[in-house]
Amino acid sequence: MTVEFRHHTLSNGLTIIAEVMDDAHSASAGFFVKTGARDEQAEVMGVSHFLEHMMFKGTEDLSAEAINQGFDALGARHNAFTSNEMTCFYAQVLPDVLDEALTLLSRMMRPALRNDDFTTEKQVILEEIAMYRDNPFWVLYEETTQRLFEPHAMAHRVLGTDETITALQRDAMAGYFDSRYSADNTTLALSGRIDFDRCVALVEDACGSWASTAPKRDVATPPTNAVSFELRDEQVHRAYLLGLGIGPGAQDDRRYAASIAAQLLGKPENSRLHWALVETGLADEAQAAYEPHDGIGEFFVYCSCDPAKADEVWGVVEQEVAGLAANIDEADLQRLRAKVATAVTIGAERPMDRMQRLGRQWLALGVYRSLDEELAAIEAVDLTAVRAVIDESAPLLRTCGRLLPKR
Repeated sequence: MTVEFRHHTLSNGLTIIAEVMDDAHSASAGFFVKTGARDEQAEVMGVSHFLEHMMFKGTEDLSAEAINQGFDALGARHNAFTSNEMTCFYAQVLPDVLDEALTLLSRMMRPALRNDDFTTEKQVILEEIAMYRDNPFWVLYEETTQRLFEPHAMAHRVLGTDETITALQRDAMAGYFDSRYSADNTTLALSGRIDFDRCVALVEDACGSWASTAPKRDVATPPTNAVSFELRDEQVHRAYLLGLGIGPGAQDDRRYAASIAAQLLGKPENSRLHWALVETGLADEAQAAYEPHDGIGEFFVYCSCDPAKADEVWGVVEQEVAGLAANIDEADLQRLRAKVATAVTIGAERPMDRMQRLGRQWLALGVYRSLDEELAAIEAVDLTAVRAVIDESAPLLRTCGRLLPKR
């Protein structure tokens, strides 16, 4: 499949990037805004995610119903997400209706932020926060992240808290929107069968009047805390164990070695933790992952088990982490490279996957790297690099938490 990368920046700073695939049968578009929980002041924590909801509530001349019905009429698969570092609004359609989908996406990116909608949606957000309190992993992950990074904004909770959402005012949200949802803080990523020049002209017409604000983000590596803690909940009947550590940031080429190390330690299947804990029946679930962020990366190890086995299970986790660098061999790397190559190849056939990768990559790096270049970088990772990133990231379990049943 032939893929051509295209890039254009509007005079107001809005970036448009694309992987043009003439043989594709669909097209995908996504506006990526470089703002998330880490960019919020503590008193408005959760405003980025709240804004994600408000974008679908209508513009000055489009109702919420008109937006939703418009996407439905196009047969679009559309949605949005908010993370610690970005907010994305996207749609996947057949190529012959991409113009209409892109126009609708562009229009909804300038919401009315009506007071009535704000008040109604605030209750929806509070219900969502309550819903996530029923998810043991989420409860433990948020608490552990907060304790690892506080008082830095990396500790912020994406959904916010009951207190910050209840206190949030519509005008504070509008001020945040005006400062962060600017043209020069937004990237439009496209992939699939598209006419790039036509898309640029359409976006110029729809978004060319957006203001530029030169927003900033502190990407210096923040200090972190080494603590252990325990939570008790009468609604919980299993033991949930989680450890967080620090690794290379998104701009660090060692991220490839860090990703491989995490997968060798705790991929859902055929990893050190899987064989030591799940296959032996000690734990129901055991996994590890690595997530790169601006200026810093994050390793996490998570498992769940019978509360009576919590100490034994965590002892095995610590043993596997401590022995990881010494126990990795070339056969491990070869197996993982084959899995990565398969996953990348399958993903390369889907314009939606390519669009998401393209937008995330551009926000993090500001440059384009093809899938072939990414694969080559992964293939170049050797045992020395993996062992080095493990040693440099020690302790891999810096802040550790447990969520256990009430005594």
